[in-house]
Amino acid sequence: MLKGKNAIITGSTSGIGLAIAHSLAEQGCNILLNGFADKATISGLVSELQEKYNVRVDYSPADMTKPNDIADMVAMCDRIFGRTDILINNAGIQATGPVDGYPVEKWDSIIAINLSSTFHSVRAALPGMKKRNYGRIINIASVHGLVGSENKGAYVAAKHGLIGLTKVIALENAPANITCNAICPGWVHTPLVDKQIEDKAKAEGLSIEEATNKLIGEKQPNKRFVEASQLGALVVFLCDDNGSSITGSAYTVDGGWTAQ
Repeated sequence: MLKGKNAIITGSTSGIGLAIAHSLAEQGCNILLNGFADKATISGLVSELQEKYNVRVDYSPADMTKPNDIADMVAMCDRIFGRTDILINNAGIQATGPVDGYPVEKWDSIIAINLSSTFHSVRAALPGMKKRNYGRIINIASVHGLVGSENKGAYVAAKHGLIGLTKVIALENAPANITCNAICPGWVHTPLVDKQIEDKAKAEGLSIEEATNKLIGEKQPNKRFVEASQLGALVVFLCDDNGSSITGSAYTVDGGWTAQ
């Protein structure tokens, strides 16, 4: 059902974003990648997706802290593929610390990348989607868009805001056959989480294995990582015709975290 559709996926050179790229490309979507990596890595990812799935793939180096870059990214997708059908806002960063000691520059960068970048990309993509009376927007939030955790004030604030923005976009654009939903993963084994595991191991004098088990066990009742490919499968469902009446929702994929 998605063959020939065109998708922008921010933060897609690794982790969740790359898994989503594979899932959509497998369904026949052309993909515009975005994220930070060296030229050789990016070239390899583009070639891999093209050859494995026989779709068109390109790359935008847009910096998610710069609104003009984000607008140029959407314009690039329109130019090279003809239109933007699917927008996956996945780019995100993390930094932890208590509110009263949190660096202002870290707050600003997390809000910019985890929240404001979605506003800018959606704002750029909506006119074309409205003109064609079709669009699928999916924002990768987090369980931290629904619950809080100590030392994650900026991240929690950004992800809560992202779910609120998702609802507003859904309401404003429902008559135009444009859906907007959020996905809220728990612990997913990504480079971002690896850094948190390393920090926890160092702070508490644990091995990496011990820190991993403690990190997951504290929050996630099934005591295992969410697979990034599972998130990709949910994205496919929300983008195809089976998801056409689903909008304004926040889907948890968290091993029971938010059920507690």
